[in-house]
Amino acid sequence: MKERKGSWSLMKVFLVCLLACIITTTIGVLALSLVYVKNTAFMKETGVTDDGATSPKPDEKSVDIKYQFLNHLGKSKVYNYPGGEIQWARFRKNINEYESDEEMEFGKSINKHGSKMTFGTLRIKSKGLRAPHWHFNANEHGYLLQGTAWIGVIGADDSVVTTYNVTAGQVIFFPRNTVHWIKNVGSEDCVFLLFFTTHEELQTLDVDDAFFSTPEDIAARALKPQGGVNFIRTFKKQAEDQAINLPPNLNELVQNATYVQSPDKLVWQYFYDLKGSAKYPFPGGIFQWARYRINGTGLNETEKIFSESLNKHENTLTLATLRIFSNGLGQPHFHFNANEMGYVISGCGQAGVILSGVTANFNIGIGDVIFFPVGTQHYIKSLCDEDLLLILAYNTGNQLETLRMNDYFHGTADHILAQLFWKEQAEFKKFPTPAKKSGK
Repeated sequence: MKERKGSWSLMKVFLVCLLACIITTTIGVLALSLVYVKNTAFMKETGVTDDGATSPKPDEKSVDIKYQFLNHLGKSKVYNYPGGEIQWARFRKNINEYESDEEMEFGKSINKHGSKMTFGTLRIKSKGLRAPHWHFNANEHGYLLQGTAWIGVIGADDSVVTTYNVTAGQVIFFPRNTVHWIKNVGSEDCVFLLFFTTHEELQTLDVDDAFFSTPEDIAARALKPQGGVNFIRTFKKQAEDQAINLPPNLNELVQNATYVQSPDKLVWQYFYDLKGSAKYPFPGGIFQWARYRINGTGLNETEKIFSESLNKHENTLTLATLRIFSNGLGQPHFHFNANEMGYVISGCGQAGVILSGVTANFNIGIGDVIFFPVGTQHYIKSLCDEDLLLILAYNTGNQLETLRMNDYFHGTADHILAQLFWKEQAEFKKFPTPAKKSGK
């Protein structure tokens, strides 16, 4: 009897242990299944495959690679103000601020490549004012496409205030942190094409915002008006952003406006007559330049002032207009020391760019912005009956360094080319010697 009881006790222990093993195993299998399901869901969500590569999400739109180099500015958001409007081709930290995937692709590209450039168009209505302001993180270069404007620039400390008038085809320049304004003094809208030397978000402060953000007693002590702080309190901040200002009662507010022109030695630090500058022809078109030249080579006395001003300030740009005749070609080339950004003013054409592992060819038209990273081979050709006209900016305040396809091809020994292309050496005599260039 005692032996049976002992056997039954051992059996119960065995059954309990077996049950415990079954329960533990079941829990383990369920846990592993849950981890696998979650991991699979995560991989699907992030687009990561079993081998660690990233694949597009099923519902994710594929963006054409050309939009790394092309922005259809006309499709971007228009920022409206009482006195005009602004449109941007720029990088945004908040991806929700992009109007489209294509616009985001361009913004990410100019940021990734460290372009040191942001582009914008500024339209000011007749009598409108781009409020006095300054930029914390960028110089500003502009080209007046249309209209007439009066410019003001205030430098550091006791610097003389410089004012001047500009007309279509001329260039303006505002070094970083200089207070400046633009007043439309003509009867038609002013249209400026603006380049800023940052690939990050542009940081700007308008004078009216600075004023209203300053405590009233501090403003009164700094400005010392008659009536003191009580006079300061008579200023009222407008509900609408006054970045481009045009009060409906302007004629009542302003009775005597004068548009003084400062001496040339001051003006040409911030101004360049691009349309009146020398023309540099090439077989397919013409260049005109607003740039630094070592020792002022080829420049007149006032142009030398602008040249030295560009070189004196950090991170300035070189600007140019490029006119390509109907069916003409700006041949393949690349720049050693600058990214390039451009805006199509008129005409239509095709652009192409070759980056390491990336090739893109695309059509361009009025209002398009293009971008070529430093070292990338690129070309532009005209496709229309009319000339293709662009304003171009290069992120260097030094002389632009460029190499063209015909130069590097002809400069390579013909026996090297024969070996590279598997072609007889004599065949390379068919390529003509490049003519000496006077332009880019």
